[in-house]
Amino acid sequence: MPASVQTASCIWNSFRSSGKRHLILTGSRGIGKTTLLHALAPEGLPGVTTWVQRGQGVFLKENAAGETVQIGRVAPEGMRPDLDALNGFGAAALARAGQAPGEWVSVDEVGYLETGSPAYCDALRALLDQKRVLAVVRRQDLPLLQELCRRPDVFCLDLDQPLGQLGCVVMASGLGRRFGGNKLLADLEGKPLVQYALDVTGGLFARRVVVTRHADVADLCRAQGVPVVLHSQPHRSDTVRLGLEALNAGSGLDGCLFCPGDQPLLTRETVLSLALCGACAPGPIWRAAWQEKPGAPVLFPAWAFEDLMHLPQGKGGGAVIQRYPDRVRPVPARSPQELADVDRPEDLEVLRALGKGRPEPDPI
Repeated sequence: MPASVQTASCIWNSFRSSGKRHLILTGSRGIGKTTLLHALAPEGLPGVTTWVQRGQGVFLKENAAGETVQIGRVAPEGMRPDLDALNGFGAAALARAGQAPGEWVSVDEVGYLETGSPAYCDALRALLDQKRVLAVVRRQDLPLLQELCRRPDVFCLDLDQPLGQLGCVVMASGLGRRFGGNKLLADLEGKPLVQYALDVTGGLFARRVVVTRHADVADLCRAQGVPVVLHSQPHRSDTVRLGLEALNAGSGLDGCLFCPGDQPLLTRETVLSLALCGACAPGPIWRAAWQEKPGAPVLFPAWAFEDLMHLPQGKGGGAVIQRYPDRVRPVPARSPQELADVDRPEDLEVLRALGKGRPEPDPI
């Protein structure tokens, strides 16, 4: 799994924001599904755990009781399921987990052996109706595994492609009239203001572009290998359109994050949370927020691209948000300071003071 999504708190933030009932981790063998489950799950959750013992087979343990049975045996043609163990002990263990105290259970993992047992499959479906389930599901083209990952009440994180195919437009076209000049190169703790947006969005998106009217900002981006559009169009709607055009957004992107270039206390975790929501719970417009106060960045799904390409003159993405208020979902920021931007020189002074107490960035 890419290091950029190893923060369990970020995944939980995205999952809770989605409103989904269950959290499933999937991906190819050896990608780190079980390691991540252990980081996410509280100790002592009821449920079941399976593992491979080399040269012997696959074993299943009931978490609460600790009792273990063998559910897969090595054979010349490969691993063969022990259907008696799955239909009997395995299905009963899931049923007992469904009756255990507490809201959550853990199932690690569901693979091709389990799909051969009708009783186990039925017990697993019943468990999803009874409890909230944190599960590992192997990535294979089998009906039950596909069914679990595609359930509408599941937040499914594919560790092979955790952030899907998302774009990012860094909005850096502000003229800085109230600031009295190009605020994007103003110094904040030894870095130009726009550098914070570059740092917080770097390495996360399938495609990224900075859209700016400032040649010096364009030079800064090019020096770091960041794609940039330098333009002289007058309106915010132009910046949005030019960004989507530069990303070729109609070609395979699932969504696009619009990130302000003047919000230096924005954290990488909030950007990751938005991106995970866009990739794992596609459909809504995801918007950073603090309590009841909405802010930026905003991640728009692909269905909104046509509206964004044809915004009213002078309007930004807020026009699309106003058009579809029932499709907007908040993603909590780590602090209210993340939503603060710079319009005037005194705003920069306030952020300098706030920056001294901002959370340390998560390890990437």
